[in-house]
Amino acid sequence: MKRNLPIFGVLAILLVAIAMANPFFVEAEGFLAFVKRAAPLAILAAGQYFVIVSGEFDLSVGSLVTAEVVIAARLIDGDSGATWPVLLLLLAVGALVGAVNGLVTTLLRVPSFIVTLGSLLILSGAVFLWSGGSPRGALSEEFRRFGRGTLGPVPWSVLVLAVVVVAVIALMRSDFGRTLMAAGDNPVAAGLSGVRVRRVKTMAFVLSGLSAAVCAILLGGFAGVSAKVGEGLEFQAITAVVLGGVVLGGGRGSAVAAIAGAFTLQALFTLLNLHGISGALEFTVQGVILIAAVALGSVQLPRRAKSAPTTA
Repeated sequence: MKRNLPIFGVLAILLVAIAMANPFFVEAEGFLAFVKRAAPLAILAAGQYFVIVSGEFDLSVGSLVTAEVVIAARLIDGDSGATWPVLLLLLAVGALVGAVNGLVTTLLRVPSFIVTLGSLLILSGAVFLWSGGSPRGALSEEFRRFGRGTLGPVPWSVLVLAVVVVAVIALMRSDFGRTLMAAGDNPVAAGLSGVRVRRVKTMAFVLSGLSAAVCAILLGGFAGVSAKVGEGLEFQAITAVVLGGVVLGGGRGSAVAAIAGAFTLQALFTLLNLHGISGALEFTVQGVILIAAVALGSVQLPRRAKSAPTTA
């Protein structure tokens, strides 16, 4: 629990700094607008959390988000009647891509870094081949409602995020969450104790694919159709998870803290924008945060191991 406290402190400081730079932020409408912008990344980070805590990586989610948006625009093409069938198709495609990544990683024992990097390239190439670099079609208003519409004063994306957070917390408190942690911490010992390591890791990739599909649905409504809508999101999601104190290598970390890491990253980008600092520095900031967070984690873990009591 103590490991997760710093991220909430940093988030609180950034939110106060934003409020000082933009007083509108403290109003309900301004704060909800911020949560609305952060929701896609927070959902993507939740999916990435499952994979990282299992001891793996998923680099394919950014390209998957782009592919989902391009597919949706092409299939819907402004037809409101096609909205719900396409939404279900997007979720199925996300789950399928995640399942393929998980099965190749666990059954063929190919490192997940290589598997998902390959998926990233395959999806990027497929999107370019299908769209020619310029996506065709259009999203219906019913589809875009999830990304930019509201239910009363509350944006739909905020409600979707709330549902995802509740589902993630419930999953991590269930038997699945405990076995996932065990598989990430020590897969050999987990397997000997009866945990189906391959199955639980594959399920983590499926959840990551589903989170990418939901992220695509929200971004498609919020940002529109673009062949670069998901560009770099995989690195933002990983940075958010690591910033939330989740240990690379698996077995340790809080899902709520990982989601808080996404909000912290979004708050930092918002603050930089308010002060007129170029958005081109976002990748630099992500790189510095990622290296610093991993370095801090690697320093803390040996200390804990050294201080842990030994048993005869």
